[in-house]
Amino acid sequence: MGDSLKKAPSPLLSLAPVLVLVGLLFMVVKIFGSDTLNGASQVVLLTSTAVCALLSMIFYCMRWKDIERAIINNITNVAPALLILLLIGALSGTWMISGIIPTLIYYGMKIISPDFYLASTCVICAVVSVMTGSSWTTVATIGIALSGIGLAQGFSPGWIGGAIISGAYFGDKVSPLSDTTVLASAVTDTPLFVHIRYMMITTIPSVAIALIIYIIAGLSHEMVSTEGVAVFSETLKNTFTISPWLLIVPAIMMALIVKRVPPLITLFISFLLAGILSLFFQPQLLSEIAGTGISGTQAQVKGLLTSIYGSTQLETGHAALNDLVSTRGMAGMMNTIWLIICAMCFGGAMTATGMLGSIISVFIRFMKNTAGLVSFTVFSGLFFNVCAGDQYLSIILTGDMYKEIYRKKGYESRLLSRATEDGTTVTSPLIPWNTCGMTQATVLGVSTLTYLPYSFFNLISPLMSIMIAVTRYKIKKTIKT
Repeated sequence: MGDSLKKAPSPLLSLAPVLVLVGLLFMVVKIFGSDTLNGASQVVLLTSTAVCALLSMIFYCMRWKDIERAIINNITNVAPALLILLLIGALSGTWMISGIIPTLIYYGMKIISPDFYLASTCVICAVVSVMTGSSWTTVATIGIALSGIGLAQGFSPGWIGGAIISGAYFGDKVSPLSDTTVLASAVTDTPLFVHIRYMMITTIPSVAIALIIYIIAGLSHEMVSTEGVAVFSETLKNTFTISPWLLIVPAIMMALIVKRVPPLITLFISFLLAGILSLFFQPQLLSEIAGTGISGTQAQVKGLLTSIYGSTQLETGHAALNDLVSTRGMAGMMNTIWLIICAMCFGGAMTATGMLGSIISVFIRFMKNTAGLVSFTVFSGLFFNVCAGDQYLSIILTGDMYKEIYRKKGYESRLLSRATEDGTTVTSPLIPWNTCGMTQATVLGVSTLTYLPYSFFNLISPLMSIMIAVTRYKIKKTIKT
């Protein structure tokens, strides 16, 4: 160990792999757009890992064996998160096909009224995003439907887009099914439900302020039509068996979360119960998923298993609803898992070579108190969203960069995980060249800069994180032995 690293690398040299990463990511985002996560980002991460290792071996006599050991340890640390992601894929598939999510959407739409369209849009998108764990799915499905309704009622595209984005990213930030939520907790070594509960301190005030603004704006606007909602609801009802009995599964899941049952057990029980209910409530859909050449119980079992591990697509007669009810299962999580593994390689190499520590040493002198530390964390997340162009990479880079600082200063890891999400997850759709910003603007048909001023939840969350840090509310240091 003693001869593995002769001296700490200089901050200037330590920045080289980061600059390579940012430069290559900027290039692939420009080339591949929203398809960057399908492989290009992973290749960039591995290339940057190689640059890091090569520089340390040439200039500081670092042994490859030590770098490899750190990479393996990094991947091992996120293994539980990878399993959770697989279960999330299974859960999203079974909750959709069983009719749980369609039932939630169906009843949720009942709250839409002419005077409260913007607030209702935000709430519905939040509910769907919490239950699916995906802002992209929410925006691309129910978001499009709500957008059409809003335009018909005379709302401007900016207000409509802002309400949709605010609701969608509320769920993306706090849902136990969200890969960004799981990733932030895993990177910072924070238990998932501890992370979610602690985020509520900044998240609830932020969304409450946003809803107040949307209510005021809605009350001052003249509404003219709710016909689009009726068509969407009727199509849902014709496709799925809508029943309040299906809401038993979300209720059980919430009870398990409150009881602090481990996430793996909670997710497994939830998708298992949903799968069982699908056999009773949606047998015709399972048979449709199974395809021709098979019938009866075998078709239903095949359809159920397919919804758990693979992609499904149902024809409802409504284009937006077709997208909403399509699922990806476990297989749909593989790109995210692949990205995490490659990111752990980069993080492990940067840590083992001392480069990450060298970079941190430059910033740590400016972090005199809690507010300063959280502020730097939040702005670093925003910085990586701007430079790296992807929220997943921003979460990983921010968490890795500050993890040791928080530990040395005696702060709980949940403070880092919260500040990381407040600075990365919610700001990603506000940046035009970020994968989230590009995707949402394309899907909604509204430019990022058009909906940005009205995405109040996304704008308020980072500021709320800093404000809470200034007051030191519920912030305490770990006990040192």
